[in-house]
Amino acid sequence: MSDTRAVTGSTAVTSDDVQESRRSEANGASTPEALLEVKDLVKHFPVKSSGLIRRTIGQVQAVDGITFTVNRGASLGLVGESGCGKSTTGRLITKLHEPTSGQMLFEGADLAPLSGRQMLPYRREVQIIFQDPYSSLNPRHTVGTIVGTPLRVHNMVPKNQMIPRVQELLEFVGLNPEHYNRYPNEFSGGQRQRIGIARALALQPKLMVADEPVSALDVSIQAQVINLMQDLQKEFGIAFLFIAHDLAVVRHFCPEIAVMYLGKIVEIGPRETIYKQPHHPYTQALLSAVPDIAQAKLGGRHERIMLQGDVPSPVNPPSGCRFRTRCWKAQDICAKEEPPLFQIAPGHQAACHFAAPLGEERTTPIGHERVGV
Repeated sequence: MSDTRAVTGSTAVTSDDVQESRRSEANGASTPEALLEVKDLVKHFPVKSSGLIRRTIGQVQAVDGITFTVNRGASLGLVGESGCGKSTTGRLITKLHEPTSGQMLFEGADLAPLSGRQMLPYRREVQIIFQDPYSSLNPRHTVGTIVGTPLRVHNMVPKNQMIPRVQELLEFVGLNPEHYNRYPNEFSGGQRQRIGIARALALQPKLMVADEPVSALDVSIQAQVINLMQDLQKEFGIAFLFIAHDLAVVRHFCPEIAVMYLGKIVEIGPRETIYKQPHHPYTQALLSAVPDIAQAKLGGRHERIMLQGDVPSPVNPPSGCRFRTRCWKAQDICAKEEPPLFQIAPGHQAACHFAAPLGEERTTPIGHERVGV
């Protein structure tokens, strides 16, 4: 791989130099350096009326004011129920959707107001791995064209080195380099996802948004793809925003977890704290649904928290706390005041007035305790 050169303008840089620089940036700093900072990000989709004159009659609040940070070379897991806004968040960061408001600071530069032409330099730094490995690849193009298009668009390698570079990328993700002239329908689901990873890796990005990359794959193939992405992270120092609904996969891949519910982040913190001592009722309910193999081996079964009712409509979410309509801790204040992300422990925050470990009850809202009410 040391012979391959990435050409940017008039300066040629070897891929080994890029890898070494990324590894030193990710591992050499004593304090984590923020690569992506998302602040109060909002995305509302308009709801149109039927008829000849289509008026906006509402807004789907898909993402409604979320804030988080992805450090250089690190991984943040984004989990939650289907429809909570996880995938929309990933598409906002890659500018496949335009945000309604908020900031997305990538290395200090705000991506939110940039146009398509202004985004071109950042397209090389932020790539996405799509959820469906079948619909994300153009069936009319060969694998060589699919993986080589980013190299051609961004002028990364000369034309006479395009095929060797594509073959190198295919080999790196565990595919036969001689298959560059085949079509996507000739590959299995796991192989197609590897092609998608090779396409995302072609530009040597600093951040990858993995939008449920293994949810459509068999369990054995899931492990192979997850291990591949971990190897890529170690080799190239790539940061990941890992979006998934499989809590076991996220726990294996991400040292930091953010839990979303109805467009809001309700809890965020280190992996050990979130899984062993969650404070938000929704996080506790999610984790109670995960099978516990160790406990089942002993013959016991942990108590399952059954939530009552359905998820409210994002067009007309509840006032105050959005989870209050399904929460067993809800009180009057939950309908009147929307809880901010309270600091529970270093690096651990939860958006609940009565946040507490499972089995413990809090009688006074956190905010009132801290201001002496």
